[in-house]
Amino acid sequence: MEKENAITKSAFSIEGFEHAQRVAMMLSKSSLVPKEYQNNVQNTMIALEMAYRIGASPLMVMQNLYIVHGKPSWSSTFMISAINSCGRFDPLRFDVKGEGMEMECVAWTTVKGKDERIEGPRVTMKMAKAEGWLDKNGSKWKTMPELMIRYRAAAFFARMYAPEITMGMHTKEEVMDIEYTEVKPEQSQEEKQRQKELERIALLINDAQSVEELEELKEHVPENQLELFDTKMEELKSITIDGKV
Repeated sequence: MEKENAITKSAFSIEGFEHAQRVAMMLSKSSLVPKEYQNNVQNTMIALEMAYRIGASPLMVMQNLYIVHGKPSWSSTFMISAINSCGRFDPLRFDVKGEGMEMECVAWTTVKGKDERIEGPRVTMKMAKAEGWLDKNGSKWKTMPELMIRYRAAAFFARMYAPEITMGMHTKEEVMDIEYTEVKPEQSQEEKQRQKELERIALLINDAQSVEELEELKEHVPENQLELFDTKMEELKSITIDGKV
């Protein structure tokens, strides 16, 4: 029994690797597992490792682990279930107050065997609005706010009191709410001046009214604007003296 427990603690220990590989092979051939794991031993091995670390069923992990925007994330229901079954806490509860935009929620419970009440961060509909969760296209916050506010409160609670369960991951609903934008480094003053100069030259090329006027610009045209210069030159050359093409 001790040997078996040691194996299930880490699928990637020297002792447990071959055993976990056989289990992964068998699970990956099942039609009951999600398509991301079917005939994919590598993904199934990762799911096994995560299941062993948090003490959950491998099948449960595979059914509740999602990839959203390229990031692995848990379903909120799984996270709540994991908190309730980890043995450290009594079942998670929710204090919900107010209605509409005044609604707020706190996830709380008590430590197993103690009367100590512990609470997660408060989640409010005003927070959802300020963070942009409410106004996203297809947002569930508009159609089922009572459920979403509980899901978010549970996720906050889990990361504060049971990070070993979340394993640093967000819930599927959280990842879907996050706006992914590319953060570009701020341009230096020199780069800004260079950009303005390029825009000025491009404007002069487009506004040139004759071949002679355009020729005067040639020595100032950078390499990345030569195609624009040549196109404009061809356009001016194609115009006859009487203005007809």
